[in-house]
Amino acid sequence: MHPRTRELFDHLDRNHAALKAAVVAVPEAQQSVRPAPDRWSVAEVVQHLAILETRISKTLADKLAEARAAGLGPEHDVTPVIDPADLAMLLDRSRRATAPDPAQPKPGVTTAAAMATLDGARARLRDVVLGGDGLALGNIAFPHPLFGPLTFYRWVVFMGGHEARHTAQIREIAAALPSA
Repeated sequence: MHPRTRELFDHLDRNHAALKAAVVAVPEAQQSVRPAPDRWSVAEVVQHLAILETRISKTLADKLAEARAAGLGPEHDVTPVIDPADLAMLLDRSRRATAPDPAQPKPGVTTAAAMATLDGARARLRDVVLGGDGLALGNIAFPHPLFGPLTFYRWVVFMGGHEARHTAQIREIAAALPSA
């Protein structure tokens, strides 16, 4: 496995495990409770992550297929792909971001159902990344609505960082909910 693929997988796995731990720390009976009318519940946060990861995984798969068809070459760079400054900006919860309508959670989903969907989307993302293992994925880029053009690598790093951002949100929700 290429070192960059291993780095991406470690990043995704670490953030997904932290998310699951944060979810489990909230009593199941409170996972669908919004801490305030304008804030999401734990279930809604997980559903948002599942929606976004499903969409981005598909786009990454499509972009990889296009690049392969165009003759994408091998990866020769082994430098790290995770930029701590990029992650710090993404994790800064003092800057609120509003998800676009297609990524907004829908009422009535359970945390368990949303997590199952997210786990499936994560498996798909890992398959897509593995399908590009050893290829020059830095040559594939497309725009993010807030961050501008991101390479394939940076999109995957974004996915892990986005999950970490929402893990912090889940911890905030837990702290704001009344004790059971």
